[in-house]
Amino acid sequence: MKATVLPLVILALGAVSPKLGEWLQQITGTTSKILVQKCADLRTATQDSYGPRPLCSSVFRIQHPSSFKHTGLWSFCNVNTLNMQVTLKNVKNNMEVSTFLTDSHEVKCCTVLCIISYSLCMLFFLCARTGMNAAVRAVVRVGIYTGAKVYVVYEGYQGLVDGRDHICQATWESVSMMLQLGGTVIGTARCQDFRTKEGRTNAACNLVKLGITNLCVIGGDGSLTGANQFRSEWSELLQILVKAGKITAEEAKQSSHLNIVGMVGSIDNDFCGTDMTIGTDSALHRIIEVVDAITTTAQSHQRAFILEVMGRHCGYLALVTALASGADWVFIPEMPPDDGWEDHLCRRLTDQRSLGYRLNVIIVAEGATDRFGKPITCDMIKNLVTKKLGFDTRATILGHVQRGGTPSAFDRILGSRMGVEAVMALLEATPETPACVVSLSGNQAVRLPLMECVQVTKDVTKAMADGRFEEAVKLRGKSFESNWNTYKLLAHVNPAEVKVTMSGLFNINIGIMNVGAPCAGMNAAVRSAVRTGILQGHHMLVIHDGFEGLAHGHIEPISWAAVGNWTGEGGSNLGTKRTLPRSMIEDISLNVAKFNIHALVVIGGFEAFVGGMDLVTAREKYEELCIPIVVIPATVSNNVPGSDFSIGADTALNTITTTCDRIKQSAAGTKRRVFIIETMGGYCGYLATMAGLAGGADAAYIYEEPFGIHDLEVNVEHLVEKMKTTVKRGLVLRNEKCNPNYTTDFIFNLYSEEGKGVFDCRKNVLGHVQQGGTPSPFDRNFGTKLGSKAILWLTDKLKECYRHGRIFANTPDSACVLGMRKKALVFQSLAELKLNSDFEHRIPKSQWWLKLRPILKILAKYKVSLDISEKTIMESIIKKRGVI
Repeated sequence: MKATVLPLVILALGAVSPKLGEWLQQITGTTSKILVQKCADLRTATQDSYGPRPLCSSVFRIQHPSSFKHTGLWSFCNVNTLNMQVTLKNVKNNMEVSTFLTDSHEVKCCTVLCIISYSLCMLFFLCARTGMNAAVRAVVRVGIYTGAKVYVVYEGYQGLVDGRDHICQATWESVSMMLQLGGTVIGTARCQDFRTKEGRTNAACNLVKLGITNLCVIGGDGSLTGANQFRSEWSELLQILVKAGKITAEEAKQSSHLNIVGMVGSIDNDFCGTDMTIGTDSALHRIIEVVDAITTTAQSHQRAFILEVMGRHCGYLALVTALASGADWVFIPEMPPDDGWEDHLCRRLTDQRSLGYRLNVIIVAEGATDRFGKPITCDMIKNLVTKKLGFDTRATILGHVQRGGTPSAFDRILGSRMGVEAVMALLEATPETPACVVSLSGNQAVRLPLMECVQVTKDVTKAMADGRFEEAVKLRGKSFESNWNTYKLLAHVNPAEVKVTMSGLFNINIGIMNVGAPCAGMNAAVRSAVRTGILQGHHMLVIHDGFEGLAHGHIEPISWAAVGNWTGEGGSNLGTKRTLPRSMIEDISLNVAKFNIHALVVIGGFEAFVGGMDLVTAREKYEELCIPIVVIPATVSNNVPGSDFSIGADTALNTITTTCDRIKQSAAGTKRRVFIIETMGGYCGYLATMAGLAGGADAAYIYEEPFGIHDLEVNVEHLVEKMKTTVKRGLVLRNEKCNPNYTTDFIFNLYSEEGKGVFDCRKNVLGHVQQGGTPSPFDRNFGTKLGSKAILWLTDKLKECYRHGRIFANTPDSACVLGMRKKALVFQSLAELKLNSDFEHRIPKSQWWLKLRPILKILAKYKVSLDISEKTIMESIIKKRGVI
């Protein structure tokens, strides 16, 4: 019985010694022969550009019938090439086995256990999307890390059909300096040949000749459907090739099945099953940049602007752009406007001008239609507005500018995470495993059956064609539906016409404040909260300068129009301070009573979280503070307990990433230079870690992962070895409070001294530039949704707490943090979150992003083990959504 398994094979180099036999019996429960191949030298087998590569970076699978004692994934946790001691660890139960493998009189060559290189191939199809190169880099490097030969196919399916120099083996260095490039460096093209049986047969022949049985495909639903068809025909194609004499029976046997894993690249975000596709966030950055630029000229000239964005069958870009820019109207394919929309639109624009606005913005998806399927175009809307209202109107079609440019930090991290997950899916694949697509749900990487996702995507198109528009929105997924519901809530309503409160409550005053350091996106949350509150019939009050302002009475009412242009403005228009309320609780309680505040929205960082708990604690003494309180996380540090993401962190991350790109470009020109960059974050290493992933850093020092002088020494040695390759540059990030002794200056001096004659160093402290700038599309959208959801929750809570004409809320669940947890926005009580908080260091005790740290190190070519004990289970998208 062979201990072989696809796509990996256990390989013994040389003759099998008795000790190896005992060791194999311990693992497999059998003394049967294993596949034996000879190799002259271990170092030749594991050679790479950095010198001999230890086997501890490899992960392999032992999988066979139930006669085996131990099946599953194993990793080399130690290989000592001096005394030939091999130690392996089972990644699921951490069981270790080890043995000394030595020469003997009977064995003339060294006997070791190794991994035979399986082959993995990667393709890109149709339109290039910004962010794809991050996925290329991740698949190549993680594939090499696991012991694979990784090939890239140039020009998509056409390159697969043509073969020869279109299919090239990738190296570690060949994917350097790719992260900041838009499009895809390996090209993409439409291919008619692959639609034919003959073309697919040629493609199969090219793969078999190279021993490739694993395909990682990035594209849209059409490309991924083609890949699945290729996989389903694989056995038939092999038979055709054997009959034609193009491959031998032995070659067909060795390539008996094909594994497929897909990643979705589409700026339209039109693939069901994932919250975001690779390229979407970067496209939103391009669009928002244009909208912001147009807004300034539109205000100056009092113009109306109609902007057409991409989205032939999906309105995601248009919808999120409308939310992020505060547009007056949006047209999307999934939800055409009601009959008589022309009059409604004109009335809406007129109302906006009557409120004092000097501009109007209308967003149109290129595939927008009316209820009868008639296209709605920019020119049609322009003529309507000009003719009926006489407004000076301009139309702009953004076109392919949305596909280009530098990838956003989000897309780089998304591409990297999806690439790693794709390789892991191929490692775990069996002939029975259906083709899957790697997707994003919340902040979780998930695997979904490829054809189920394709089917649901087609169901959306059919639902739109049949006029079932509500179903189409639901089929798009929870993220799309949430965006649409938020847009409906904030748009198309004239606040002057809200006569009766939607909530059923009367004379409710809700206060809104910013607390802590300023960050981009705060104003978007305030605007959304104010307008949602007004629509619910509440009186909205803004509190200037945080808890100090609340104590000193810096409180005033705010109107719908006053927050009109706040979405795209950075910083905090309300003013914000770090002062906590505990020293002025009495003054705060007096002003809560004086201004008759019935509920409080606190938008800010860790200070907002602690301040909210101070108010809850003071309820025992001050009855005026027995009001519902909601904390919305907003800080560049992303350190608020109860939420995986905070408003402002994405904008700061993009600022750091852009700086890293420029610094790496400088280092690439000068050669042999290492940059040390200090980031913000307090004791939280989120920015340093995620910027390291997005910027391709060699190391990122953070407080949560203690390090010492030995670790610094390893990093220096790593960079010294790196300078021997073609990649003669280095990038190191340091969180500002990662270690009180190993300061930025200390690390800079250490690297400078140890790198003498090999590389020189430079340092850069980014400082408060990370807190400024206009908000990213993610922060605008996130802030808008959180602000709206917070007010709706407070409205429901006020109904619960309304007794005998007054509000009284003193239960733990009446003071909560609203944040994103994995896949959903949830409310968690401050009392509950207190147990999961490190107040000394102002961070949560558990942080999801720490699991991404090994990926950062692997992509930088460190010899570390990747924890894959928490497997990603393939989920059924149809069962989750229900059959429509």
